[in-house]
Amino acid sequence: MNFIKKTITWGFMHKRASERFPANVDVKFFCGNMFYSGIVTNLSQHGMFIRTMQCLPFESKFEIFFHVNEEILKVPVKVSRIEKTEGFYDGMGVNLLEHPQKYLEYLDHLKSTSPSL
Repeated sequence: MNFIKKTITWGFMHKRASERFPANVDVKFFCGNMFYSGIVTNLSQHGMFIRTMQCLPFESKFEIFFHVNEEILKVPVKVSRIEKTEGFYDGMGVNLLEHPQKYLEYLDHLKSTSPSL
């Protein structure tokens, strides 16, 4: 099946500041009075991409929740881009507004266990 993919990005395009790691992490996020879900498909020290059927508007700020070991990690983010596939918005790139220590430790773990590094 041939998918048509369109990415909407505001601002200037630039090279990523940090290495991305592939992931398959279930996340929940809260906006207004609703909880939504998604899957993080890649992440880095400064951001992540979330595949979801509920994309939030550009520059929306919210918190993402996901499990790391036995803990629930809360990471504040801001939408930096929105992706559209076959006419449907189905993913969003987010920048981290804070860098929780547990999140950075999780990235270090991914880097150390990555077969390609």
